[in-house]
Parts: sequence; structure tokens; C-alpha cells
Amino acid sequence: MALYEHVFLARQDLSQSQVDALAAQATEIIESNEGKVTKTETWGLKNLAYKIDRNRKAHFVLLNVEGPGSMVAELERQIRINEDIIRYMTIRVEEHEEGPSAMMRKNERDSKKRRERSDRGDD
Repeated sequence: MALYEHVFLARQDLSQSQVDALAAQATEIIESNEGKVTKTETWGLKNLAYKIDRNRKAHFVLLNVEGPGSMVAELERQIRINEDIIRYMTIRVEEHEEGPSAMMRKNERDSKKRRERSDRGDD
């Protein structure tokens, strides 16, 4: 089975539960097409470098996927139809990254720095 990383950006006005429902929907599509999701990460609401369909921010979600190429074609076809998803990208990889992704590690580092700053009392 081939390994893929699939990232999609959901509209900024969606709630977190709606974003989770989109990830669950993508997982359902993958599993119904003989694929398997090995990891799901929600990176949260982030600023975009430029506006996409009048959105300045988007919810980012990563899925590590295992499956045949036909599964990717069906997933992308379904996502193209969905109005809540403004961008997506699927990349074939040699192996999946173990542990949290680079984005999750960055979020942890940033929150740790904020906690340290607030503990010191810096302004």
C-alpha cells in the first residue's frame, strides 16, 4: 500500500466540531475505498499568506493515509465538491513521520514560550 499525507484547509467561519466532522467524513471516504488513516492532526485556525475566496484564515487538518491510488482520486473528487474546504493537497511519501508533525511541535514550542514569558512577568 502507498503512503500519503493529505492536508486540507477549511473555511474560517466553521466551528471546531464542523472541522472535526469534515475530518471524519474524509476518514470515512478513505476507509470505504480500501484505505486506512493512521494519524489525524488538527492544527487549528491559522492565518493565510493571501486571501483565498475571501478567507484570511483557515482551519488546517492533516491526515496520514495508507491506501491505493484510486482511494486518493475518490477522496479528492469528494473534497472538490465540498464548499467548506477551500484548498487541499495530497502528497505521496516514502514513510510517515513518527510522533507529532512539525506543525504540532511548533505549536507546543510557541505555547511553552508564552507560558515562560507570563511566568517571568515580562510585558
